[in-house]
Amino acid sequence: MGSSFGRLFRVTTFGESHGGALGAIVEGCPPGLELDLDAVQAELNRRRPGQSSISTQRKEPDRVEVLSGLFEGRTLGTSIALVVRNEDADPSAYAPFSHLVRPSHADFTYEAKYGLRNWQGGGRASARETVARVAAGAVAKQVLAGFGVSILGWTSAIGDLVFEGEPSSLDEVEANAVRCPDPELAAAMEARVRQVRAQGDTIGGVVRCVARGVPAGLGAPVFDKLEADLAKAMLSLPACKGFESGSGYAGTRMLGSQHNDLFEPGPQGVRTRSNRSGGIQGGISNGMPITLSAAFKPVATIFREQDTVDLAGNAAVIKPRGRHDPCPVPRAVPMVEAMVALVLVDHLLRQRGQRG
Repeated sequence: MGSSFGRLFRVTTFGESHGGALGAIVEGCPPGLELDLDAVQAELNRRRPGQSSISTQRKEPDRVEVLSGLFEGRTLGTSIALVVRNEDADPSAYAPFSHLVRPSHADFTYEAKYGLRNWQGGGRASARETVARVAAGAVAKQVLAGFGVSILGWTSAIGDLVFEGEPSSLDEVEANAVRCPDPELAAAMEARVRQVRAQGDTIGGVVRCVARGVPAGLGAPVFDKLEADLAKAMLSLPACKGFESGSGYAGTRMLGSQHNDLFEPGPQGVRTRSNRSGGIQGGISNGMPITLSAAFKPVATIFREQDTVDLAGNAAVIKPRGRHDPCPVPRAVPMVEAMVALVLVDHLLRQRGQRG
């Protein structure tokens, strides 16, 4: 329950942070796609832990295995099973406070919903769950590439350090550990993360993402609006607490005469002079680049004593330990891209089914 996403391109994920493996079942991938497994692995490498000194030091190779759905390198149109084994799990780190409720974690709410929970690193609530999403999203990206659609995310803010521009390439994003395209600002962001980690604390920020080449017509009126599904996709990510499409909240400070995107003819057809709508109007893509932002709160695990309660409701004190990111944002970049890809490929296939 709650582990499936999409309609025609449907992904079901499974696995826990300290279980044997995590994975995804991808249904609805068109047959005949030459699936580049190296490209899938490259996406997982961008997300994996231990990739820099400012991320969690859990060492997971995150090697992807394909169990079904491929024959001679091509997709069969049947279910694709993707699996990533856990190789550096350490549930013993959580045993000392298994009877306590960690502040701002899902401990209390999982216990309230199910009557029990996996205290070993949070189980399904752990951000490690996203390894399955990134693997599935890497497949979706390859389907979209066949239609000329590309997706690029980057770090636009960590704390009060904000990058206002837009990168020109993936290499520009991947040039530093925080994935901010501005080298000077990236250095300041990294220093800020190190400072916060030294204090036993954590810090949040914002991921910005743009999808180019998206055709007009994706999305459906009322409940299946494209930006509504994008919002659900972003807010389903661990630690994500906010979503903006196009101008977002900044649009509230503008007049309609300032915010409207004026239509004009162009060599590729009708386009808008500006793109404050973020490529979506009336919940349907208009052919302009789709732009969005996802805000991530500070990671809940901090290495300081905090007041809490035990499972019996008695007052207690907790000082967690373990291996955690001091900032979720840099590793969230490929996660955001993956979820955008899953939304777009699903809507693209739905549109093709409706209009051919």
